[in-house]
Amino acid sequence: MRTRLLLSLALTLGPGLHGVSHAQTPQPLRVGFVCPLSGGSADFGRSAQIGAELAVHEINEVGGYMGRPLELVSRDDKATPDEGRRAAEDLVLKEKVAFTVGYCNTGVALKSIDVFQQHQHLLMVAVATGSAITAQFPAPESFIFRLSPRDTLQADFLVRDATRRRGLRRIAVFADRTAYGEGGLTDVKRFLAEQNLQPAYVARFDLGVGSLVEEVKAAQAAGADAIIGYSVGPELATLAVARQQARFAGPLYGPWPMSFRTVWDKSGGAVEGGMMVQSIVPDLSNERRSSFIARLKRQAGNAPVSSLMAAAQTYDAVHLMMRAVFQTRGDTRGPALKAALENLAQPYAGVVTTHDQPFSAQDHDAFTLNMIWLATWRGGALQYVYADDAKKAAVIRRKTH
Repeated sequence: MRTRLLLSLALTLGPGLHGVSHAQTPQPLRVGFVCPLSGGSADFGRSAQIGAELAVHEINEVGGYMGRPLELVSRDDKATPDEGRRAAEDLVLKEKVAFTVGYCNTGVALKSIDVFQQHQHLLMVAVATGSAITAQFPAPESFIFRLSPRDTLQADFLVRDATRRRGLRRIAVFADRTAYGEGGLTDVKRFLAEQNLQPAYVARFDLGVGSLVEEVKAAQAAGADAIIGYSVGPELATLAVARQQARFAGPLYGPWPMSFRTVWDKSGGAVEGGMMVQSIVPDLSNERRSSFIARLKRQAGNAPVSSLMAAAQTYDAVHLMMRAVFQTRGDTRGPALKAALENLAQPYAGVVTTHDQPFSAQDHDAFTLNMIWLATWRGGALQYVYADDAKKAAVIRRKTH
């Protein structure tokens, strides 16, 4: 499978991959990467880095860009907005990388994206999902693109499942006080309001909260029949434990960070049955996906891959950006890459999904509602909630408008 993937990449990217003579020393094509590699968000930042490293390794195996090897220039933003901005300035102004892939935390991205915009430097956000990231600048002028499902989609998806599919009407919302939590709460309220509903109970909390048992009990007293949590991994684990301790019988929903392996471990399995949005679910019956997972594990070595979704989306982001580089014939200036992404000449068959015209001059978000899934924790493994989704996942899921 891997040999066919590399051959396909070489044929797609065109002639000249090995066009530099052995006597020359080709200058590398330097690719910026920024995510949290230490601190509380390192679980999905490191997963994203492994995905990027695998993509770079594979592209270099077939000659890089016209014989120029790719070089990943990584920066650790430590999940801190100020550190993320410093990393952006370093990559864009000092390192002068060709383009940048990254950002896992919405608040960190929002503090940084004007650096890329002001200098017309192409930023592909592969992990962070805050809706404001691609709304900060109008798409026709923006150099910010995203290859992860934004929170607006995720909130809509979760509310639809709870209220329309399951008939639940009294939803409690637990959101942290970061920009990510605030955006998620706003989105959930909006989609509930579209059905003439409002939250039965709202809890706000800081990152690092020790317990949410009293808040869950308060949600029970308010008559809540489901909980939607909006936070990152450690706090979602805390919420899962609180739900178990308070014996809350209703379902627990969350955005994609609920899928992190650390959530299962930190909660001691209390997140069993918790349901979350995913762009990719482990499925060994899918040849492309199973091959990718095997290659990802080899690339990681002894390091854990806490988030398959972060790794897969970042892997696809690097490959997709290289499609754009070949389409511009090596012109890595922001306007050229922007035009290429908005008018891709060929679909990209990624490990997450097939992207056919993922972007346009009016839309810099690659995912639509039909391209995401509901997954759940069962016995320490992620699985589809609905059996039919496993069958649909093997079918090409093209973007709708």
